Amino acid sequence: MRSYTPGVGAATASGAAGDPERTVAVGRRVFLGMAALGAAGVVFGSAVQRGVGHALGSGLARLLPGGDNFQIYTVSGTFPQIAPGAYRLEVSGLVRHPRTFSLADLESMPSVRLVRTFQCVTGWRVPGVHWEGVRLSDLLDAVGVAPGAVALAFESYDRVDTESLTLDQARLPDVIVAYRMLDAPITVEHGGPVRLYVAPMFGYKSIKWLSAIRVVDSVVPGYWEENGYPVNGWLTGSTTAPAPGTVAR
Repeated sequence: MRSYTPGVGAATASGAAGDPERTVAVGRRVFLGMAALGAAGVVFGSAVQRGVGHALGSGLARLLPGGDNFQIYTVSGTFPQIAPGAYRLEVSGLVRHPRTFSLADLESMPSVRLVRTFQCVTGWRVPGVHWEGVRLSDLLDAVGVAPGAVALAFESYDRVDTESLTLDQARLPDVIVAYRMLDAPITVEHGGPVRLYVAPMFGYKSIKWLSAIRVVDSVVPGYWEENGYPVNGWLTGSTTAPAPGTVAR
């Protein structure tokens, strides 16, 4: 379990065209305020988002949505640069055949294409985003999940961000290890060359710069959950473990 030091976490937001990116340090109290007020913005829309801006100050308001475009976040204050040829994804833990996948390995596996709205818990969304990658369930089948496995723990090349899913959540058909986005290879800013994409959950569950997947015997809360976000962040607003209205395959 990692401790959180106020002022260490950072988020970088891309604003309107021609507006330079800025990095803002986010302390724990302000972060939790963003979590609470921002989540309300998902339900109540622009009025609450304006309120978040007033509550947090003009600098942090830049982290909030300004329209139907992505807001770029980095909790480490960095954008890891991983050459496609050097990319490796380690899958280990409670598996029968631990394996390290290159980008070429992932691209050689059966692919899936999705078109989904990307939704941030703070309220902004981008409709009709094209994604392509490998179903996470196919990766799990390739390594063989061992008895006693309950959940997955994810790590990032930024060495700060982490995430979690239950095994049932990981096997949903619209949870993928993605290597293409917006009809192109995923850019560094968006978490490329490979990131997780969890379509039925808020964006913080889709960890960027995916470096490792560990199959474990209990859910390990990720970076955002340690700082106030729900472990199960379904787009429906539910925070229970099963996917509302869905069945894992």
